[in-house]
Amino acid sequence: MAPQAAAQQDEEGPTSLLSFQVLKDENGKPVRSASVIMHPVGGNGKQGKGGMELKTDAEGKSSFDGIPYGKLRVQVLAPGYQTYGEDFDINKPKMDFTIKLKRPQSQYSIYDNASKDSSTPPKQDAPPPDKKDQKPN
Repeated sequence: MAPQAAAQQDEEGPTSLLSFQVLKDENGKPVRSASVIMHPVGGNGKQGKGGMELKTDAEGKSSFDGIPYGKLRVQVLAPGYQTYGEDFDINKPKMDFTIKLKRPQSQYSIYDNASKDSSTPPKQDAPPPDKKDQKPN
């Protein structure tokens, strides 16, 4: 049976053992329970069907054996961090990746300066008087 299994692997092509370590960019500490999502990428650059998700352990590590050679899209998601995404060419029997996640950047708004320009709050107009308070002529 072993020769059949070896022949079957040859038909599918070589595979790789991928190891990931996800760290915080600001201090290098591991990110626990980050989602590492892998998708095959076709020759046209489009994401293929299928894929898999791994979770990092307490040391920010995760690995998977049996990824076929070729282009692979890796995305890493963790609460409180920017989503990481990059395409890699899987071409060695064992590959290690260190991914550093960054905190979200502040968003730019054209309205931020308008609210900071005046230090006093906008003046409100007085409400119109009620008609029932007015006396008829």
